[in-house]
Amino acid sequence: MVIKFGTDGWRAVISDEFTFANLRHVAKAIADYVLEAKGDSTAPIVVGFDTRFLSDRYALEVSRCLADEGLAVYLSKSDCPTPAVAYAIRHLGARGGIVITASHNPPRYNGIKFKGYHGGPAMPEETRRIEEILERNLSRGSAPSANGRPLADLEHDYASITRFDPMPAYLAHVRTLVDIQAICTSGLRVAVDPMYGAGRGYIAALLREAGCEITELHGEMNPGFAGIHPEPIERNLGDLIATMHSGHYDIGLATDGDADRIGAVDAKGNFVDPHRIFSLILRHLIEERGGRGAVVKTVSTTQLLNKLAQFYSLPLYETPVGFNHICAWILKEDVLMGGEESGGMTIKGHVPDGDGLLMGLLLLELVAYQRKPLDQIIRELMQEFGEFYYGRNDVHTQAFDKRELTQKLTREAPQKILQHQVTQVNNSDGVKYLLDDNSWLLIRPSGTEPVLRIYAEARNRQEVQQLLAVGARLAHV
Repeated sequence: MVIKFGTDGWRAVISDEFTFANLRHVAKAIADYVLEAKGDSTAPIVVGFDTRFLSDRYALEVSRCLADEGLAVYLSKSDCPTPAVAYAIRHLGARGGIVITASHNPPRYNGIKFKGYHGGPAMPEETRRIEEILERNLSRGSAPSANGRPLADLEHDYASITRFDPMPAYLAHVRTLVDIQAICTSGLRVAVDPMYGAGRGYIAALLREAGCEITELHGEMNPGFAGIHPEPIERNLGDLIATMHSGHYDIGLATDGDADRIGAVDAKGNFVDPHRIFSLILRHLIEERGGRGAVVKTVSTTQLLNKLAQFYSLPLYETPVGFNHICAWILKEDVLMGGEESGGMTIKGHVPDGDGLLMGLLLLELVAYQRKPLDQIIRELMQEFGEFYYGRNDVHTQAFDKRELTQKLTREAPQKILQHQVTQVNNSDGVKYLLDDNSWLLIRPSGTEPVLRIYAEARNRQEVQQLLAVGARLAHV
């Protein structure tokens, strides 16, 4: 058995690789790592889970494995958003946390995310060490003590496992970061789509409590997500877009399977991607709140952020894909906002991890403050800083050598693409060609499968498609 962690944990198909037996081995490796790292021996590990098939049972089994190794555990009473677990780690002074989730992956997957003491994703060196411990344990035949014991026999056997609700403390913290009153007095009518995920009920309850008119779609428990891929991108949000076309709502919000990502739809039914959400919220934090600090984005995120950072004289750092890289900057620098193109973002004063619920509320806040339709706010931003359009293609290929491809694309970098001069070549994560008009093309091999991810941003929609085609040709796929 070979289990490898990606940029945010281990994911696999349920009943194929993601089994109770394999999960126990991973849980024991995490427990061994936590004990090896020492720290406060009385501090707990927080465990949460999403709405996927068997997630609650997997979480209980992980908790038992941790308890068998002598660790205190705080286990969520019910499914909850990953950001709530991240905040609970900080709130409880925990040594770390585990979330049973496959995030935005299709329903047949489940997974496990390991969070550090700071509430953010584990660093690459931490997950590498867990993989080493896992491999060592398997080679020695060191099995978890709970291995093979019936689940039902252990249901109430552990005094060191405390069931708790992470949401009250999380929501109290969120209220300190968002002007809920401004949202509700603005009269905004909001539609929310948690996509059957762990974010169900939370934005709706918070806003209804303050007197807002809100409708929630897909908020019932459905472990199969009704066959919908729970990623808040345009092709998966047909019901929310149709709801917005009814003309009754001012803004639509969507979160992914574990609610750490955000997508939005304006009153006219137009999808608003994370690039624009990031840019809008960043400007709101600066203009309306007087926020200052660095901006951190991944290599695949909009160049509009560079223009905003330059305009407001803020430092900007670009990282490889993965929120763990953003987290690393937040832990060592004064960061106003960090995020990535997939929709995971956070702000100063919050946990160093993506939070789709908080970003949705901040988007409502900025619309409430400006008292304009979201599409008008976006249009005015583009009029001031220029039009930016984004696209991505995932191309399945035969197996290839990732390092060799990256070296080739760097070595054979073109001087021009679509009549634009290539001004910079960045190979920190794949190969990114930055062009003289702030357009760019990124060719990035997947870290876990024979897939090439080709990203592009241009100043008009036509050039986005042309750049993606150039990317495919350059990579010979």
